[in-house]
Amino acid sequence: MKAWSDLYIPPLDARFPLKPLALHDSATKRLKSLPRKDLYRMYVCGITPYDATHLGHANTYLAFDLINRYLRATGAQVNFVENITDVDDPLLERAIRDGVDWKDLAHSQIELFKSDMVALHVIPPAHYIGAVEAIPQVIAAIKQLQANNSVYKVEEDLYFEVRSDSDFGRRSNLSQTEMVKIFAERGGDPTKPGKKDPLDALLWLAQRPNEPGWESEFGIGRPGWHIECCAIALNYLDLADGDEFSIDIQGGGSDLIFPHHEMSAAQSKMINGREFASHYVHAGMIGLDGEKMSKSKGNLVLVSNLLKQGRDAMAIRLALLSHHYRSDHMWVENDLVQAEELLVSLRIALSRTEVAPTDQTILDIANALANDLDTPTAISALRHWLAATNAGQVGGHPGELSRAIDTLLGIAF
Repeated sequence: MKAWSDLYIPPLDARFPLKPLALHDSATKRLKSLPRKDLYRMYVCGITPYDATHLGHANTYLAFDLINRYLRATGAQVNFVENITDVDDPLLERAIRDGVDWKDLAHSQIELFKSDMVALHVIPPAHYIGAVEAIPQVIAAIKQLQANNSVYKVEEDLYFEVRSDSDFGRRSNLSQTEMVKIFAERGGDPTKPGKKDPLDALLWLAQRPNEPGWESEFGIGRPGWHIECCAIALNYLDLADGDEFSIDIQGGGSDLIFPHHEMSAAQSKMINGREFASHYVHAGMIGLDGEKMSKSKGNLVLVSNLLKQGRDAMAIRLALLSHHYRSDHMWVENDLVQAEELLVSLRIALSRTEVAPTDQTILDIANALANDLDTPTAISALRHWLAATNAGQVGGHPGELSRAIDTLLGIAF
């Protein structure tokens, strides 16, 4: 599937040294620096295309865009892969509810998502892969799991035996009781008769009446959720011989820690024997009126609706970056109003020929991002520079600062 249009990212001058990027790893619950490399491999879980793009989505993809930008600014390449879950129960259910073909619904929402990413100035993935187009890779992955004795049949469906991975549960740091509860809440089927373990995950769903299916040696059916991401990541992220980990970064919202990322990591390990990711990185949840913003609850603020209202896409980006990416917080209109005001002030200041010194501001932004993407501190550095400029200090380079803000924070003026 074709991603959205590529972006020009201005290079950062070599006189601004960049520290190694330290990110919070959900598996170890500590800050870990990424080693210096020429190539990083990052997999980010994409949308299920039936209600795109709400601000919870946007918050997640902006966080990984910052990672992408920072690593590129070090001179490294980033092989960034993102999936689209373009066949799944929620999508099929929404299509039935709305009386539309599920393929048409998916296509319309994917196109809307792409346009939102363009507006928000997000670097596109190198590979943007739908679950449907990846079905041959999924089938091959299931066959590899079968060869490793990690698959069994319940009626006509195939299941992954989670306990075949001795590390199962380590990445999410949850007890069996906690996992079973969350599994039931997030699309799992812990009470299904015939399963060896309540947490065993669906790999291949035999075709149900009036649902899509694809030919395979397991029978006509469709993939389970977790094996899709596992297969896509392992096929598109250029695994190197001898690497301890299959990829560098596995990313998504914090609601994916379990079951999705635990399951896909376990399946990956049983395919190639390696721990899936060096860093498991997760963005916080955005709420509205005291509740998590979610498609199932319908309490969504959509990027496309804000844009239709005439709100500035860069202000939306700035408003989201005003909170730390891992923090759970409520969306409030005042965040956007303040971001719009700051954006106007920055545009005016950056249009001047005489501005306050800029080198330290650029370093402060870079150092803040190196510390687990500390965007509130980076934005504070911009406010200090703005105050100094308005106070009449001179000696800076507005064009260079403007380019650095684009390079590191993704805010284009």
